[in-house]
Amino acid sequence: MRTEEVVLGTGARLPEPRGPLSAAVVELLRDGIVPSVPVDDADPFGEDLAVALHTCYEPHYQGFVGVDSDWEWSPVLLQFRRELEWVFERALRDSVEHGTDVTAVFDELLVEPVPGEGVSHFLRDEGQLWQLREYFVHRSIYHHKEADPHAWVIPRLWGRAKAALVAVEFDEFGGGRGDRVHAQLYRDLLASSDLDTGYLSYFDDVPAPIIAVVNMMSMFGLHRRLRGAMVGHFAAAEITTAPSAARMVKAIDRLGGGDPHFFAEHVEADAVHEQILRHDVVGDLLAREPHLAEDVVFGVRATDFLEGRFSAHVLSTWRENRSSLRRPLAGGVG
Repeated sequence: MRTEEVVLGTGARLPEPRGPLSAAVVELLRDGIVPSVPVDDADPFGEDLAVALHTCYEPHYQGFVGVDSDWEWSPVLLQFRRELEWVFERALRDSVEHGTDVTAVFDELLVEPVPGEGVSHFLRDEGQLWQLREYFVHRSIYHHKEADPHAWVIPRLWGRAKAALVAVEFDEFGGGRGDRVHAQLYRDLLASSDLDTGYLSYFDDVPAPIIAVVNMMSMFGLHRRLRGAMVGHFAAAEITTAPSAARMVKAIDRLGGGDPHFFAEHVEADAVHEQILRHDVVGDLLAREPHLAEDVVFGVRATDFLEGRFSAHVLSTWRENRSSLRRPLAGGVG
């Protein structure tokens, strides 16, 4: 079997298992041992399933150092991933309200959270530097893949929806400039905050809530039947990012926590992207395929649900003066 070359800046380490499901995936990729563990009774939002599903998805991204790249399309890996996805998707659908009123669900996102109930509000108003740096670590799992899972929906769209989504992605990928790719801007932020910039370097340190957000994007992107959910998620992310990014700029300025350029870039860009996605992408998609309205609503509400779980985890630990990570950063808490 071919072994993936170790190239600086690409590929992640196989993760530390957090239970039998994630151990089974690691053993499959490392040793070729076919999984034989039951999946149906797993906690859909627990640590074990989150890591197992993320590990199944990673061969579609940068892959794992030392792991044969042919695993990406292994029927054994895909079958086990599908069993994990059934548990995760079913729980997501059971956790959110269903509907077909896309305009109403987008309008709900425009209602700002009560001050103090959002992570960016907390960091802007009362957070400490150690909490800001922890937040950067959490989000690195997301932003190392920024815009990548959304690109999978491009071949599933037509006409204006496709053209408009590509225009947004062009901005996300730096307008053709490598140094302005948003994932690179986040690495620059990590470097300016004295944090590890390596791809998924902190994966073993972050808990399930943030991993679940990334898994949702991967699942939506990799399944054509979920194209409506993906554009709903993408629009929801763009609608909520600009105001939260503005608060993060203020938090960084107040705490002196690194270069705010990554967030400043999102304040203006995502305000424009919001309109493009709502009207040109979602609007044109539903004009062509009106039956996808329920999936668009699902994508929006699933995003809000998982982001809410992440926010609740982070704020509950910080208010108890505890680390929100599985392993606190060097320098400790407080």
